[in-house]
Amino acid sequence: MKARELKIPGAFEFIPSVFPDDRGLFVAPFQEEVFTEAVGHGLLVAQTNHSVSRRGVIRGLHYADVPPGQAKYVHCPRGRLLDVMVDIRVGSPTFGVWDAVELSEQAFNSVYVPEGVGHALMALEDDSVTSYLCTEGYNPKAERGLSPLGLGLPWPADVEPVLSPKDAEAPTLAEAQAAGTLPSYEVCTAWYRKAAQKVDTQKEDAQK
Repeated sequence: MKARELKIPGAFEFIPSVFPDDRGLFVAPFQEEVFTEAVGHGLLVAQTNHSVSRRGVIRGLHYADVPPGQAKYVHCPRGRLLDVMVDIRVGSPTFGVWDAVELSEQAFNSVYVPEGVGHALMALEDDSVTSYLCTEGYNPKAERGLSPLGLGLPWPADVEPVLSPKDAEAPTLAEAQAAGTLPSYEVCTAWYRKAAQKVDTQKEDAQK
């Protein structure tokens, strides 16, 4: 598996090796050793999510209050997705910067979205499946969203966006910043260090 850091520090794409044979294929979309070496800590999974979307559906731009936030490891076991991340951490050197990765069942690649980074995706084909590993369970009181149609995000011009009413009515990045509802970069980086220590402690306890 190969790992590469995206334009947003702390966000990564992971590209596994795929092993086809006359029976089908084998692939390991998540590999802890590679993940830990790239990110600097392991991944504690509290919940897995699974969604199926028709072509054009946009889910996002979502984030959660930090702490604890919700980091995600996302891949596409069927179809194709355009996965987009935006640095919305106030005070970050890359505040407002976005990056995008196409996820597909051919590549079996994945992205890691750290806490405090906005996340959205668009289905590029009907019946596209998204699978998420999440570090925290769903907490409706802490969940927030931004409009996915601003910020010059690279949604394909030939695909008609389909949004939920909630996402369609979400505030812009500027509106959320003015309202004080965006994550703080300082708070997020402190939380990353705490999360890394938590993973290390759990590993040490498991080895005793």
